[in-house]
Amino acid sequence: MATQIQAAGAVLWRPAGANPDQDTAAAETAVEIALVHRPRYDDWSLPKGKLKPGETIWAAAAREVAEETGFPAVLRRHLCRVDYPVTEPVRGHKTVDFVSARARPGRFQPNREVDALVWLPPGEAAAVLSYDTDARVLQEFRRLPANTTTVLLVRHAKAGKRATWPGPDHLRPLSVEGWAQAKALHGFLTLFGVDRVHSPALLRCVQTVRQVAEDIGVVEVEEPLLSEQGYRDDPDAAVARLRQIVTAGGTPVVCSQGGVIPDLLSRLAADSGLELREPAARKGSAWLLSFRPAPEIRLAGATYEPQP
Repeated sequence: MATQIQAAGAVLWRPAGANPDQDTAAAETAVEIALVHRPRYDDWSLPKGKLKPGETIWAAAAREVAEETGFPAVLRRHLCRVDYPVTEPVRGHKTVDFVSARARPGRFQPNREVDALVWLPPGEAAAVLSYDTDARVLQEFRRLPANTTTVLLVRHAKAGKRATWPGPDHLRPLSVEGWAQAKALHGFLTLFGVDRVHSPALLRCVQTVRQVAEDIGVVEVEEPLLSEQGYRDDPDAAVARLRQIVTAGGTPVVCSQGGVIPDLLSRLAADSGLELREPAARKGSAWLLSFRPAPEIRLAGATYEPQP
């Protein structure tokens, strides 16, 4: 029986002409792509590698980029999944999930797996890549501007049953399982360079994203329109409020509820001409939303992570 191998990688990019020692929000549209040379295969490829046990594709992509290039990265949108047969180290089938990743300050050092790194404009990079699969990934990356705005839309973690909670519902806290989900979410969200946190004034929502807010030293912005009650009263205002959050830039986390997220996503997708069938929103899950940059804020992509 053929072995199934899971891997993850990234299109690592930076603004064209960027100083590798300087961090930047990278609002520019002209970018350079990192390609790595592997002496074992004498090829030029996108950085990628196998998942470790229990590792998500997101964590693996960030780790592999840092290990192979020397540049830590802030993750962005999911690009695509490619698969192909392999014969080394064992015969099997390999599946690789690729994401977009903005380079942070770093320095390449030749290592056992990679002996050279080059930064090239996307068109030149496509001509240098050794494999058609990598070229298809780069084509998907080029479909949208590199500087799409990322919003992480989170459903609060588990908080036990409402019927068994003796106090006011807005004070219902996370359960033991909910705290475990919040911890997993924290690890996932930090990969994206979050800089703002938005949440309804519901204890279970606030607790779900509190550690992220504390890490970056911000106070959660209260979002009454994004609670189930606020959304039910005025869904159009809630959609407009999310658009305001997007327009403010950065990489915000927005925590909300199961009675909000599916309809909110459906409305955003319909307004943007994006097909999105029956959006899920299990407790402790997250949507990675990509929006085209100003002046026209439109949802360009949505990837669901049910178990970060």
